[in-house]
Amino acid sequence: MTRPPTVAQRRLIEAADPVTGRLRGTRTQLDALVRRGLAFRHPRPPHDHFLTPAGHRTREAEPRSQETAGGPAPAGGFAARVGGEEDAPRSGPARLREVRGAWQGLLELRRMTSPDGATDRPCGWERTHLVRAAALALEAAGHRPADPDGDGYRVRATPQPEAVAVYAPDEPALAACTATLERAGWQAGAYTEPRTGVRYLLASPRRA
Repeated sequence: MTRPPTVAQRRLIEAADPVTGRLRGTRTQLDALVRRGLAFRHPRPPHDHFLTPAGHRTREAEPRSQETAGGPAPAGGFAARVGGEEDAPRSGPARLREVRGAWQGLLELRRMTSPDGATDRPCGWERTHLVRAAALALEAAGHRPADPDGDGYRVRATPQPEAVAVYAPDEPALAACTATLERAGWQAGAYTEPRTGVRYLLASPRRA
């Protein structure tokens, strides 16, 4: 059985960029994560280190350290708006910069992890964080997330293994979300809930 990461290693993993998985630490610390299969060193300069899929899974599974457990996200943390949050970050120039930076970081992650360097297809991180990934694509394109009692998009998990549901206030907004997700490398189709008659999108990352 693989030994769990040390406390120091868990702190490095928790502090990694939430979108790209980029790590900061000493060469010795980073090399130790590489040996354990939790990180890799990018072959191109500046040869930064990033979490592997196993590293991302470790971060999701490990309990937060005492400094962050039950509190806000670690410094530099970012979460895309999925819609309907009670304590949503304020919109404005600062939030716009955060969203744009996160989207550019995600495109870079696609480029680095794709065999042909393509950025038009979702990467492994997106396939394991479907709701957050779809929400980031929508927020980065300028769609308005729903407030707790207001109109806007809402992204929700579904029982299907690689699909999310996207709700919007009306058909034009739903069509706009469809176009955005398809440009971002997702497949999206409109459906109607049989019991409620509510229209929604079923979206999944495109593979080719």
